[in-house]
Amino acid sequence: MSARDLSVLASVILIVAMLIIPFPSWLLSLLIIVNISLALLVLLTTMNMNEPLQFSIFPSLLLLLTLFRLGLNVSTTRSILSKGEAGDVVETFGTFVVGGNILVGLVVFIILIVIQFIVITKGSERVSEVAARFTLDAMPGKQMSIDADLNAGMISEHDARNRREKVGREADFYGAMDGASKFVKGDAIAGIVIVMINLIFGIIIGMTQQGLPIAEAATRYSLLTVGDGIVSQIPALLISTATGIVVTRAASEGNLGQDIMNQLLAYPAMLYVAAFTIFMLGVATPINDILTIPVAALMGIGAFMLSRSPKETESDMMEMEEEVEQDEMKSPESVVNLLNVDPIEFEFGYGLIPLADTNQGGDLLDRIVMIRRQLAIELGLVIPVVRIRDNIQLQPNEYRLKIKGNEMARGELLLDHYLAMSPGVEDDSIEGIDTIEPSFGLPAKWISEEMKEQAEIFGYTVVDPPSVVSTHITEMIKTNAHELLGRQETKQLIDHLQESYPILVEEVTPNPLTVGEVQKVLAKLLKENVSIRNLPIIFETLADYAKMSSDTDLLAEYVRQSLARQITSQYVQGDASLKVVTMAGKVEKLIADAIQQTEHGNYLSMDPNDSQGILEAVASQVEQLSLMEESPIILCSPAVRMYVRQLTERYFPQVPIISYNELEANVEVQSLGVVNLG
Repeated sequence: MSARDLSVLASVILIVAMLIIPFPSWLLSLLIIVNISLALLVLLTTMNMNEPLQFSIFPSLLLLLTLFRLGLNVSTTRSILSKGEAGDVVETFGTFVVGGNILVGLVVFIILIVIQFIVITKGSERVSEVAARFTLDAMPGKQMSIDADLNAGMISEHDARNRREKVGREADFYGAMDGASKFVKGDAIAGIVIVMINLIFGIIIGMTQQGLPIAEAATRYSLLTVGDGIVSQIPALLISTATGIVVTRAASEGNLGQDIMNQLLAYPAMLYVAAFTIFMLGVATPINDILTIPVAALMGIGAFMLSRSPKETESDMMEMEEEVEQDEMKSPESVVNLLNVDPIEFEFGYGLIPLADTNQGGDLLDRIVMIRRQLAIELGLVIPVVRIRDNIQLQPNEYRLKIKGNEMARGELLLDHYLAMSPGVEDDSIEGIDTIEPSFGLPAKWISEEMKEQAEIFGYTVVDPPSVVSTHITEMIKTNAHELLGRQETKQLIDHLQESYPILVEEVTPNPLTVGEVQKVLAKLLKENVSIRNLPIIFETLADYAKMSSDTDLLAEYVRQSLARQITSQYVQGDASLKVVTMAGKVEKLIADAIQQTEHGNYLSMDPNDSQGILEAVASQVEQLSLMEESPIILCSPAVRMYVRQLTERYFPQVPIISYNELEANVEVQSLGVVNLG
């Protein structure tokens, strides 16, 4: 243990000793001076802190100082009643305050008690209760504000974590201060009781045991009682004042002295008014002019000096800002910062600012928080922070979504309209502005609020603009989730998995698979809209097959087969049958014969006429299923599944390609068509 730790422990042991062991008078005098010094140090510290959390140990320190002061009271009481003395400090304070008049000393002491107990302690206790209550009530709002700033890209994950910790520490601090203020109140009451004991029993002991006359006993023990009360109440008053400062202190960039001077003297004109008032007070009343005129003159001179300084300060600040801007433009860091690319950016024209402005009822930030949570559950991927900003280069009602600096989507919103999507049969009575629903490319109309109810009656799907853009953002992130999963993000997922499955992770990475190879497997799954949330199963499969092959395409196929139950539930709801389009046997054989095997992996090398014919056949089947209002799913054998995907993904990226091994055995499959060559 360090010397500081030992000194704190020794102080606590000393407090216990004072309650039990009689101390000599010289040691009591020394401890009284130490008590006053500590109280003064605490008061000065509270005045120089910028925010209460800079003195977070204050509640515990308050308890220790209170016990120390009460221990001194017990020791001095024991010395006064047993020896008729309590050291030079107590006697000196008593003599100095009393000044030869016992009654005056008692009155002064009572005034100190009233000031501490009624004014400062009572007020500090009430403020502590209110501060604790409001701090706890404000916690949810502060947490939401942190989440909003994080989603807007205004702060990083590290900053958000620090701010959340600070919110928690503030709640703990003010809760502790609420309890600690009770110590101060109890200390004040104990001081009054101890003084009464010293005075009454001191006189009795002086008369009965020491044989003093009642007048001499009253004089002597009144002197010691007042002295003991003063030396205990002065530190108590300082600590109570420090408590009041802590609980009433708001966070700022300066300490209490700076804030008082800056804010109290912020309006020089008010000093002129005060100076004139004091001057007239001396002129119009019998108060001596010698007292009022100098004070008025000082206030007037101060007002004149303060009125000049802001102009000089403002010009100096403007010059400094210009110099700083020029230096920043010349520094290499200003260019390096321009190289940063945000993973996801959402930009909008000035007409869509109400979407993100909470003061105007916008809830886009909250919606993005929910989107990130929803996609984390659906995809098993931690979506990066979405940076939201306005862009004057866009049209007023236009927005666009960028992923890693590249524009992925663009759309237009009419904030005073609703988007109505037809159920299939349009009604001419529904008037609006024709448009295309941005997420799924469906024909739609922007209708006014007056037409909303009528459109819903005719079966139209009506959504508000925030829901339109939220859905668009969600679908685009889903479609491009594989681009958001890099090696760094993969390492974070692996580290999270390792906390629960350390042996499993060690068997897969870094040997036989590197983080980059694991990332390629996960990205292939995400690209085909397969969730990677079930990482334990994915890693179990990689552990089984990675030693036989390092081909990430083949490993992804093995993983898909291990996730058969998940993939089945993704396309089959309940006991319904799975409606698919199958591949003809000769088409599968044609694809299998076109597979070229190399030492770097396998790839499809097919005659252009054959590939064109297969694509046309797929297009024909997809069109027929669309007319039947069925979602197209192509079912093929496991041997050619990934090659069929390679062939079709450029032209039909949203059409799922699944193999027989990726379906549960109890699933009923209904073939609605066959991909065949004519």
